Amino acid sequence: MGDKNGWDQSQLRKYDIPLDEIPRLDVNDPLVDKYISENKPVVITGTNLVGSAEKWDLEYLEKHMGVADHTVFLSRNHKFKYFDDKKVPHGANEGKIDFTPPTRRLDMKFPEFCRRLKDWKRGEERMYLQQALNSSVGQAIVHDFLNFNWDWINSKQKKNGWGPLTSNLLLISMEGNVTPCHYDEQQNFFAQIKGYKRCILFPPEQFECFYPYPVYHPHDRQSQVDFERPDYSRFPKLREAHGQEAILGPGDVLYIPIYWWHHVESLMRGGYTVSVNFWFKAGPTGQITYPLKGHQKVAVMRNVEKMLIEALQNTQEVGPLLRALVLGRYTD
Repeated sequence: MGDKNGWDQSQLRKYDIPLDEIPRLDVNDPLVDKYISENKPVVITGTNLVGSAEKWDLEYLEKHMGVADHTVFLSRNHKFKYFDDKKVPHGANEGKIDFTPPTRRLDMKFPEFCRRLKDWKRGEERMYLQQALNSSVGQAIVHDFLNFNWDWINSKQKKNGWGPLTSNLLLISMEGNVTPCHYDEQQNFFAQIKGYKRCILFPPEQFECFYPYPVYHPHDRQSQVDFERPDYSRFPKLREAHGQEAILGPGDVLYIPIYWWHHVESLMRGGYTVSVNFWFKAGPTGQITYPLKGHQKVAVMRNVEKMLIEALQNTQEVGPLLRALVLGRYTD
């Protein structure tokens, strides 16, 4: 569970879900490659992946992030649930989906973000900076970025036949912030730089335990369940969920496999956290072997949903059609 000199159990939120520990292995352990090849999470120590960013505290970043605006999300509570702007209903679609954005986005200069973070008082909106590391950041940050251990991470990409790196996101979170349970359609190495984060993962085989929103919904890929206030009458299969967790400290790298559910929180009373993720596209499908793996089944289900929406041209018809297909025919 990581170096406990920097945190204790009182900083963890309590959930009614059984959790095992994600394996923690040294970078030179051959089991690291085995876990990655099998699409299983693993915490990897000693990679020096973001060693050149060890100095990325607020003071250093404020001095070197440059003058561009950066993306900051604000929330009235501690939850930062992702939503897709492109799927928010407008015009003719208004009213078909009952949706209120849970956060709002601001473009903010880094000194302003630091000022607000340092002056924040209980009851004010919480903040979470999520900025792509690109040419808009200052030259010193670019220099640090170029000195990441690219040889190591590129070797993992090549060894596992993944597609290209799509983005690196700099994440600066207030203590206690939570990114609720969701899954991504990319492979992810999640590197911790400052502070401690708790990551709870569940395999794609438990897809039905988390009741994801439909693919057309702004909260696509997000779970409908609330870990803090579980509604078992509405989401009874949540009782069958069984996850794995890890506490990530500075220098730790967590492999989050494609389509794995993950819930991430900056520890309470732990100070701000700084992290960087490395997202890679999945590799070419190649020859499919049977039975299909969990992540492959999730991809199939997503494609079925998308096909039906395109064919029916009415999202409200998708559910009734699927029920008609299944009830009495594929149910006991």
